[in-house]
Amino acid sequence: MPTALLSVYDKSGIVEFARSLHELGWNLVSSGGTARAIADADVPVTDVAELTGLPAILGHRVVTLHPKIHGGILADPTDAEHVADMEHHGIEPIDLVVVNLYPFSSEPSIALIDIGGPAMVRAAAKNHAHVGVVVDPADYGLVLDEVRAAGALSDTTRRRLARTAFAHTAAYDAAIVTWFDETTPADATDEVPGLPPSIHLALELAQPLRYGENPHQQGARYRQAGATSWWDSMTQHGGKELSYLNVFDTEAAWRLVHRFDGPACVVVKHANPCGVAVADDITEAYIRANACDPVSAFGGIVAANRTVTAEMATALGEVFTEVVIAPDFEPEALEIFAAKKNLRVMSANEASPLPFDMRPVDGGLLVQQPDPVAGRSADWRVVTTTQPTDEQWADLEFAWQVCAAVSSNAIVYAKDLQAHGIGAGQQNRLDSARIAAERSAGRATGGACASDAFFPFRDGLDAAAAAGIASVIQPGGSVRDDEVIAAADEHGIAMVFTGQRHFRH
Repeated sequence: MPTALLSVYDKSGIVEFARSLHELGWNLVSSGGTARAIADADVPVTDVAELTGLPAILGHRVVTLHPKIHGGILADPTDAEHVADMEHHGIEPIDLVVVNLYPFSSEPSIALIDIGGPAMVRAAAKNHAHVGVVVDPADYGLVLDEVRAAGALSDTTRRRLARTAFAHTAAYDAAIVTWFDETTPADATDEVPGLPPSIHLALELAQPLRYGENPHQQGARYRQAGATSWWDSMTQHGGKELSYLNVFDTEAAWRLVHRFDGPACVVVKHANPCGVAVADDITEAYIRANACDPVSAFGGIVAANRTVTAEMATALGEVFTEVVIAPDFEPEALEIFAAKKNLRVMSANEASPLPFDMRPVDGGLLVQQPDPVAGRSADWRVVTTTQPTDEQWADLEFAWQVCAAVSSNAIVYAKDLQAHGIGAGQQNRLDSARIAAERSAGRATGGACASDAFFPFRDGLDAAAAAGIASVIQPGGSVRDDEVIAAADEHGIAMVFTGQRHFRH
């Protein structure tokens, strides 16, 4: 008679599973709350304590850590030495291990670090040639179907379940390491202050995507095991399946739009904003954001930080858009969007902070802390004779936030909390300034210019002056700062140094 060991924290479906195994002629062994749940359902079950001869000890820390349990799991029935050891010590083989672990990520603490569970899971997964292991209640049906049909699990199924089991324990250990990193105070002896000595990522497939960056590439979104994501709670109200670039660009737009307190809209194309505006209402914010660069906005991503109204939906409906995302939508707005079968309409919660910024390199990852983009602070200083007006201060802060989300070299021209020209991703700052001037076409006259890094020469400042810019914000720090400041004074431009650059590659 085959034996199944059942010891689960998540008891979803476990009684029904145990009953089915019993009806199929299996002997059941269990412990603690799992054993009680099975017994209370009038399903015969042997308690682990009866099998081992020892009760749970040390406040339930030691229950299944016993040779009669692990010997039964790890034994190779084709090895004569193993068979002899089992006979000598009275160990019965265990053919199926059904275990899921304490939910450490739900409330990280020492108490929720499971020991016996991972030990049994790893033992069964190691011996998958002879033992099945189940860590996910979703697999109960598959296991029962195969046992009913064939009397046992196939080699292929045991191997697949073992792979799932090792992924499960790897994710569990990764969550514990991350908790230690997050709760251990920084130490002056840390090799890289602010970054851990190792990073343990366990990622699970969360969403197949329509395709990758190009249709011939497969793409998918993975989620850190045990983590929560606004993508998982997001509701897609209509439109096609998301592609890799839809997700990538929407993430950028969604994070940027939440930097602003007032009603704001962001238009993103190829991970760069091509329109940003803050206004008194969300419709006006969208109209002004789209006006920054309507050519680039074609096929872009629109993010709003307020409920999308029918009025905004009507205005947006005139422009081909891939995705529109907002906290909520008026019913009439959803009706308007429903006519656009390909438009992806999404409502979502605000994104959570990112722990690290990572990019793949040969053999590993390039890791840095996320770039915190602060607003006006005591570190900001006016370095010119001309002082910014209150209106210019507002535009400078707005342009600075937008500029930090633009690929370097980045130049943003803005006025009245509206981006009018954005120069992105150029190999030199002067070209970015020229692109921003061309895009703004005079609309930023009297407005602000933001640069993500210092002006290495006065030519960038001269280009801003030629575009009618009246105030500039930049980090400073060039060996030619005096030359650039003199050029600003010459043009009557107010200039602010922030002391912090925001390169984004």
